Amino acid sequence: MNDVAALAHPTRLAARLDPELSATTIVQLQKHPRLQSRLAELLLDNELHASGSNWEPDLLGGRDPQRVALLAGSVWHARSLLKLVSKSDLAVLAEHIGADAHAFGIRHLADAIALANAPIADPEQLAQQINHDGHACLGAWLNDSTALGRKRVLLRLPLGTAAESPSPEHSKASGRLVSLVLTQLGAENRAT
Repeated sequence: MNDVAALAHPTRLAARLDPELSATTIVQLQKHPRLQSRLAELLLDNELHASGSNWEPDLLGGRDPQRVALLAGSVWHARSLLKLVSKSDLAVLAEHIGADAHAFGIRHLADAIALANAPIADPEQLAQQINHDGHACLGAWLNDSTALGRKRVLLRLPLGTAAESPSPEHSKASGRLVSLVLTQLGAENRAT
């Protein structure tokens, strides 16, 4: 349970304590061992008390939800990724989403969701959409889990991502995309 406070995104903790606290102060609080359980209680509200000792495993198996979202979003927009070919556009895109997310999306072009007739040509706009749609897919996938399980994952993301309020279009594809991502991340873990 104590990992909840240590892994929580600083914006989540600041929102619960005081939005005026500096990021440095928040990180120091998160690292303080004696505060871990109190911070976890604060972050989890009543779910902690309702769950009692039934502390369920992390839905993502400890994987970074930000990376899961970027990989899912890259598959969502794989057709647009394929259209970006200039070296400068690819460099801008890789700076925002990472080369691994770009390659993952291209490898899974067959699972792309976004319409082929409406590709996004601007690399910065594409990176924003990958981020948005990936988080929305993750949020939709989390909607099928327990409230506590969902909250534990959301706490590791910054406030205000699309994971908090996914649209119905993301619900349709979320299971397939997130499963694809988790399978890939599981294979990476076994390979190392």
